[in-house]
Amino acid sequence: MTIRVVVADDQELVRSGFAMILAAQPDIEVVAEAGDGAAAVDAVRRLAPDVALLDIRMPGMDGIEACRAISAETGCRTVMLTTFDSDDYVYEALHAGASGFLLKDVRRDDLVHAVRVVAAGDSLLAPSVARRLIADYTSRPAASAVSSSARLDVLTARERETLLHLARGLSNAEIAAALVVSEHTVKTHVGNVLSKLGLRDRIQAVICAYECGVVTPSPEGQPSPASPAQVRKAPVEDRSAG
Repeated sequence: MTIRVVVADDQELVRSGFAMILAAQPDIEVVAEAGDGAAAVDAVRRLAPDVALLDIRMPGMDGIEACRAISAETGCRTVMLTTFDSDDYVYEALHAGASGFLLKDVRRDDLVHAVRVVAAGDSLLAPSVARRLIADYTSRPAASAVSSSARLDVLTARERETLLHLARGLSNAEIAAALVVSEHTVKTHVGNVLSKLGLRDRIQAVICAYECGVVTPSPEGQPSPASPAQVRKAPVEDRSAG
């Protein structure tokens, strides 16, 4: 299957460079380039691509607003591009529906991999961007965490554990090892978590986990589990039922 991509960046050389890298792949087709957010949204509406690669900072409609419109109106998934040092909008972009977040100095192989991962329905964060997201939570007041935790009442005990491991950045294989279940069972749990909480992907699950107090940032900037009462309210399920 060919992955159809729209590339949007107000810097022509950057935009053309990304487009050339992607177009050189046998399974990827760049269907349009755009120099601002409005043009990107228009291209997505007209061409129905699988993935939109969006620079966060563009004139007129920026990448976050474009991402929000694309996520609300289409089935296209978005990968956001940032210079990291100058962008303070990681959290907002993820809330807008972004499925991936990359630095502009990304290696070509990583760029291609990210597009393929996001097109397949998964999500991806550059490690440094993930650290920035955690640092952002460190500086935010946690006043809403307790009240937000009621949102998790729809989850079973095992699904809460799965959410905790998602927030820690574990893969399905790692979660399976932690819960002593099969990867197939983990996929089921992840799907249930996303469905019950109305989440688009794993990235939004991480955001939800922080907002609801399932995990809290430690002083080192890494996710730490909340108290057992916050993580698990229901009785522990039989692991063998898994």
